[in-house]
Amino acid sequence: MPKRKLSAVIITFNEEKCIAECLEALQFCDEIVVVDSESTDATVDICKSFGARVICQPWLGFGPQKHFAVEQAAYDWVVCVDADEVISSVLRESIQAEMSAPAKSVYQMPRCNRFLGRALRHGEGYPDLSLRLFDRSEAQWSLDAVHEKVETVSSVGVLRGDLIHNSAETLEKYLATQNSYTSIQAQALFIRGKRVGVAKLLLSPLTRFVKFYFFKRGFLDGIPGLVHILIGCMNAFVKYSKVYEKQLVSSDDSKGSRE
Repeated sequence: MPKRKLSAVIITFNEEKCIAECLEALQFCDEIVVVDSESTDATVDICKSFGARVICQPWLGFGPQKHFAVEQAAYDWVVCVDADEVISSVLRESIQAEMSAPAKSVYQMPRCNRFLGRALRHGEGYPDLSLRLFDRSEAQWSLDAVHEKVETVSSVGVLRGDLIHNSAETLEKYLATQNSYTSIQAQALFIRGKRVGVAKLLLSPLTRFVKFYFFKRGFLDGIPGLVHILIGCMNAFVKYSKVYEKQLVSSDDSKGSRE
């Protein structure tokens, strides 16, 4: 069988500071498709300089945007990466080997966070197996607004080598992104009927810390690992606090409508 053609698929918005490293690592693919949600910086120009085909699509939400991007690919086999992710040399070789004679239709790969200058290989992050290489006739992105995932009923293979995630350009930017995520998550939980009390607010961050810092040995990642886990614990507290806030607003609205 001839080697399968492979499309690299990326969604972007104002990624000029990290997109070049991502694109450089994808030059082994047969095409690179970038779906940009109206960037105002040099992202589009940088992508075109690497030979990428750029399509403008106003923001639909993470899942819908990635679903749309996969549909734009010229080939059925796609590898999906984020703008702040880089395919390592070992992972590239593993992908190329599978494309010569795929044993599966869907593959996941280890994802390693690079945070505060250190690759985190313990705690909550690693190996964080992520399903990113697939035949789109056998799998596709979910339509979740955040924490989207690739859905499939096919057997899943595992690739060698890491997908490196540059998870924080600066702590300020990282925290701003996390705050946005917690708002989206809180809204989704509230719509599903999730209710929050004191126990959830107190125990969720605590159990998360014990699990990832001690049982998952996050302490082996030094101070960067500690900071990463503590931010995750804070996110849990903030997310459920936002759900609680929505409960109060909903309760006040209900009282007002009855009076």
